Amino acid sequence: MLVPVLLAPTPPGMCTALRTINSNLSQRRKYMQHNFPINYTIRVHYEEVFKPSNISRLKLKINNLEMFALQRLWFHVNHGILKKILRVIPERHPSRRYGAELERRFRDAEGIFVQSHPSEAFQRELPEKVQEKLDRMTEHLDNVPETSWRFVPPKQLLDNFQRSMRCLFRECFSQVNPQIDLCGNSRSKKDRKVTQRQPQLPR
Repeated sequence: MLVPVLLAPTPPGMCTALRTINSNLSQRRKYMQHNFPINYTIRVHYEEVFKPSNISRLKLKINNLEMFALQRLWFHVNHGILKKILRVIPERHPSRRYGAELERRFRDAEGIFVQSHPSEAFQRELPEKVQEKLDRMTEHLDNVPETSWRFVPPKQLLDNFQRSMRCLFRECFSQVNPQIDLCGNSRSKKDRKVTQRQPQLPR
C-alpha cells in the first residue's frame, strides 16, 4: 500500500504567482477575443476543455482524490493550452506580447509548484482515471481520433483556465469573497456555443 505524502499548504509565493496570473487574465477579453476574428477557434483535445465541472466529476469518480493530483493535471492541461494559443498568434499580432507574458508567468508558477513539494510526491503513481486523461492528451497526433478534437475560442480556454485555477487553489483566492463558490460552473450562453470553423489570423 502506498504511504501518502504529506503536502504543505499552498506557499505564499505560489499564491502570489497565481494572483498575478489572475490579474493578467482580467484582460483576456481584449487580447483573446476583441483582437481575434469573430468565431475564431483553436483545435484542442477534448480533455483540454478543463472546467470546474470536470474537477467535480473526477472527485465523484475517485475516492479520496488528493487535490495535489488535480493540481498536477491542471498544470499539464494549461501548459499545453498556452502553447497552442501562442502557436497560432503571429509574431506581430497585437495579442502576441500578452500571450507570451501569460505563458511566462504560468511557467514561473509551475516552477514554484514543483519546488514547493517533495520530489517523491511527483514519483507517486497518479489515480488511474487521472493518468488516463494525461495519456490521452499525450497520444501521438496520428492516433487521436477525429472525435477527440474540439474547436474552442481562445478566450473561452482562458475562462476555463481561470475558473479551474481558482477552484483548485481556492485558498489563494477565497479572501476576495469567501461567499463565492470558486468551484461553481457558471457559463454564459455564448460560452456554450461550439464553433467548427477556424479562421486564419491576419499576419
